[in-house]
Amino acid sequence: MEKIEHSTVTTNGIKMHVASLGSGPEILFLHGFPELWYSWRHQLVSLASLGYRCLAPDLRGYGDTDAPPSADSYTVLHIVGDLVGLLDALGVDKVFLVGHDWGANIAWHFCQLRPDKVKALVNMSVAYRPRHPTVKPVDGMRALFGDDFYVCRFQEPGETEEDFAQMDTAKLFQITLGSRNPRPPCIPKEIGFRGMPVPPLPSWLSQDDINYFASKFNHKGFTGPLNYYRALNLNWELMAPWSGVQIRVPVKFLVGDLDITYNLPGMKDYLHNGGFKQDVPFLQEVVVMEGVAHFINQEKPEEISMHIYDFIKKF
Repeated sequence: MEKIEHSTVTTNGIKMHVASLGSGPEILFLHGFPELWYSWRHQLVSLASLGYRCLAPDLRGYGDTDAPPSADSYTVLHIVGDLVGLLDALGVDKVFLVGHDWGANIAWHFCQLRPDKVKALVNMSVAYRPRHPTVKPVDGMRALFGDDFYVCRFQEPGETEEDFAQMDTAKLFQITLGSRNPRPPCIPKEIGFRGMPVPPLPSWLSQDDINYFASKFNHKGFTGPLNYYRALNLNWELMAPWSGVQIRVPVKFLVGDLDITYNLPGMKDYLHNGGFKQDVPFLQEVVVMEGVAHFINQEKPEEISMHIYDFIKKF
């Protein structure tokens, strides 16, 4: 870990913090919510030792990267633009892409918009879903799960920030990272995140890990990360020209069987009965890890590093 290098790159009008380690073919790691480059700490060390140059930025709004205030500045066009600019600044032409959670969502869009930049993709937790022709994503989630569904709860500017401010940030990370409930998270307004039970610290997370996340979020706040959710419907509008564009790069997909995303209505059927393969024609493998929850790359670091390596070494 102490060998990981930290630098700041100017890209797409912002300054972006990047953690990097190793030399060789580049792997670009994209973290999720509410995370940081640090979520990939184990994979950086493992894959650098196997001969790769590992790059893990704090995405726009997170950690030591700039956080524009407006939700309109967090569309997938902005985020993919940041990453293309990052690769250009580093003199990198093509990468292996690895994503988890929101990072996986960004990775799918990266492959739609700039497949010329991607050798292969290993994505986790969030499967590709094609753009619905008439229903905006937040509207669809509200119809399916109600106003208390966390994505709907995140929409109102300032509301979730106020909720989070009423609790210890380290405890918030313990709740978020330690959750093993596969049901869709619905948080009534009157209870809020502050009223949720704090699970015990899982064996794969140390208090130091929790404190690292908490310290960065205490400094930066949550508005940038929450703005990704607030830009969901705007993404739907902006991505209209790419409707029907398939993901045409080689893909391996990994998910835990206790992951909320794997247990959403219709998801197992989509992943296993041909729908996913139709939208992602170069899909080569779907791996469901038993007894594993959402934060798969941190919960099973060695296995995930090997899954990535076994796939990308073919290309």
